Amino acid sequence: MTDTVPAESWWRRRVVAPVLAQLKQGATPEKLALTVALGFALGVFPILGSATLLCGLAAWALRLNQPVIQLVNYLAYPAQLALLIPTYRAGSDLFGIPHIPLSISFILERFRADVGQFLADFGMIAVRGIVVWALVAPLAVAVVYFTLRPLLRRAAVRIGGI
Repeated sequence: MTDTVPAESWWRRRVVAPVLAQLKQGATPEKLALTVALGFALGVFPILGSATLLCGLAAWALRLNQPVIQLVNYLAYPAQLALLIPTYRAGSDLFGIPHIPLSISFILERFRADVGQFLADFGMIAVRGIVVWALVAPLAVAVVYFTLRPLLRRAAVRIGGI
């Protein structure tokens, strides 16, 4: 008879274990909670392709854990995609601007018709989306931070990181 150990889930191996490893190596629960909170908030920044750079700069400036912030950033990618159009629409609503259709065919048609006008129109949609993100992101950071901090403190005590 052989005893088999159940395989660890992908989530536990790829997300939980690296964070707990950071606690074992001396990272504080507060820094890790901030790292995760900023990784998520920056990971849903409404400009595709910018989140990795933003997370890297934030981690460098605040002396946060680069691998953990990038891990959270990559995990936030589906949320970033899901939130793009609602964020852009909220920006139009916030500024009282009529919605521009955001279908692929419409976007390509506008791009082909006049690249300069396309950049002006869709650039402003992005700017308004960034304003909405800037209004919501601090709240998201606070919620994630204050939710995770006590959990990470308990985990640190349990594993002997504190």
